Amino acid sequence: MAANHPAPKQIRLAKDRHSLHLVFSDGAEFDLAAEYLRVFSPSAEVRGHGGGEMMLVLGKERVTIIDVQPVGRYAVKLVFDDGHDSGLYDWGLLRELGEKREESWRYYLDRLAAAGIERNPERDEPAAPYDVLS
Repeated sequence: MAANHPAPKQIRLAKDRHSLHLVFSDGAEFDLAAEYLRVFSPSAEVRGHGGGEMMLVLGKERVTIIDVQPVGRYAVKLVFDDGHDSGLYDWGLLRELGEKREESWRYYLDRLAAAGIERNPERDEPAAPYDVLS
């Protein structure tokens, strides 16, 4: 998959660690919230081993990214402040998460609603996953 997707020419972690900014060589740019990246982690913990429906990850409204580690020439490993660090985000997945951000986020919110779960209203609302870095 990564062979068909060039690496971003820039990956920048926001100062508040709540979002990741990606710039691709074709000019595509994406700002992806830490919460969004965490709930759509490519890890087996979230995606499962059998290709079924993803786990519904809860309570990540305030999660931050504490480290971005390169993995070869095909991916990065994101380390979150909740201890999660097992997903490898290859270039194709990062591009897809950027391009399908609004659709994927709506899917997540719809799954929460269908399960009768609210996004932890006691917490302050973080920036939406599609807000631009300041």
